[in-house]
Amino acid sequence: MTGTAAPFAADDYRARMERAARSAAEAGLAGLLVAPGPDLVWLTGYAPTAVTERLTLLVLAPGQDPVLVVPTLEAPDAAKAAGASALTLRDWTDGKDPYAATAALLGADGRFGISDNAWAMHLLGLQKALPGTSYASLTEALPMLRAVKDTAELELLTAAGAAADATFEEIRKIPFGGRRESEVAADLAGLLRRFGHSQVDFTIVASGPNGANPHHEVGDRGIERGDMVVLDFGGLKDGYGSDTSRTVHVGEPTDEERRVHDLVRAAQEAGFRAVRPGVPCQEVDRAARAVIADAGYGEYFIHRTGHGIGVTTHEPPYMIEGEEQPLVPGMCFSVEPGVYLPGRFGVRIEDIVTVTEDGGRRLNDTTREMVIVD
Repeated sequence: MTGTAAPFAADDYRARMERAARSAAEAGLAGLLVAPGPDLVWLTGYAPTAVTERLTLLVLAPGQDPVLVVPTLEAPDAAKAAGASALTLRDWTDGKDPYAATAALLGADGRFGISDNAWAMHLLGLQKALPGTSYASLTEALPMLRAVKDTAELELLTAAGAAADATFEEIRKIPFGGRRESEVAADLAGLLRRFGHSQVDFTIVASGPNGANPHHEVGDRGIERGDMVVLDFGGLKDGYGSDTSRTVHVGEPTDEERRVHDLVRAAQEAGFRAVRPGVPCQEVDRAARAVIADAGYGEYFIHRTGHGIGVTTHEPPYMIEGEEQPLVPGMCFSVEPGVYLPGRFGVRIEDIVTVTEDGGRRLNDTTREMVIVD
């Protein structure tokens, strides 16, 4: 996880930590324990240069000042974090027990939310030090912790989306036919970096029958004339994510390929138009899925319609059947229906969308029409 270059000050991080502590109390938790990863970056601006076996843990609890437990040798770097002045650093030296130091900050029998990516050895160490405590993952306990973005975050996500759009506009000018998927993927990664991304998370180039695998691992297949090619790419720009998919065709498509592409485009539009405050997340999935199912391709839409995005490219909320969380202005997520015909081809069209006061706004604006490439 890279650090963020976002223009956030100590007061921003202080407000986030206070809100997180209040949310924990409202969820019936005694506090939150946040290990290195996206939650720690979002709450404090601190990303250790290396995550090791040494315990680093942010402790948040209602009515208690935030405390970041850190190894002594890493304390100077932690003190430089943008949010450091909004918390207390408590360091521990090698040879001392970090779990005892942390236990002194916690109640003896509370239930705590803990980062999904906390190491098992650290959780087990805390349980041994405080056998009366219990724990729930942050995704389970506070799934919406980072879901609603503020104005500055929306600006950063908009800029990341624009950079991904610029990448697509350039890649469509480059020849596809006769080149390997891996070569086009390398071009995508280079373009994302050229347009300001510090981290490239994925560059899917799925040509011909490989397009029927939504998470195809790029290989050395030669792209041929007549291939449909699914492009799905994104990463982090200034600490916030991009993620977009477009499906191009090498040369003229068949009538069926056009029909399936038009169907997915209509489904993506239906999913987007379902976005408005108060609507359950599952309704976005239902709207997109109904278009594809009504056309007889329902069994070939094999994944959820969308996922949240922010300081990571995949996070809550999820646009999936059974998710009744209402949409709230400031939420950002993908709308990405697809049709995948095994052994033949696939189509996916994806935009990042943010919820506004009266609907939704796309953060990706490249054409969703069929694009023909050489």
